[in-house]
Amino acid sequence: MAVRACGLIIFRRLQPAPSSKVTDSIEYLLLQTSYGSHHWTPPKGHVDPGEDDLQTAFRETQEEAGLQASQLTLIEGYKKELHYPVHGKPKTVVYWLAEMKDCNTEIKLSEEHQAFQWLKLEDACKFAEYEDMQVMLKEVHQFLCSRE
Repeated sequence: MAVRACGLIIFRRLQPAPSSKVTDSIEYLLLQTSYGSHHWTPPKGHVDPGEDDLQTAFRETQEEAGLQASQLTLIEGYKKELHYPVHGKPKTVVYWLAEMKDCNTEIKLSEEHQAFQWLKLEDACKFAEYEDMQVMLKEVHQFLCSRE
């Protein structure tokens, strides 16, 4: 059976410069793992027994980034499933999109991660080494741009 994990793609909007587009002020939160290849990823984790997927996404975000559900706004209309093998076994990760209510809220990492960055789309794609993650970040950005 496939391993199932869930998480949130978290973004914030900075005050845009008068000459810039609104979408240029969007930054995405990526966390650097403190294990393995130290890859960068949105907060996510395995579904616990009795938990639904969205509960998992919020619990993992609280555990890994110190963000409460009340500090985030879930963005309707975006949900993405990624499928890839991990150690030869299939894995499914479901992501939702959430916006920080206050862009200055402090991030508090667990020991699972050693660093975090708020990144504009181009840099977020460089940090996210996996192609499916890069594609998803670009999709999210397009989704947000289409709502402006």
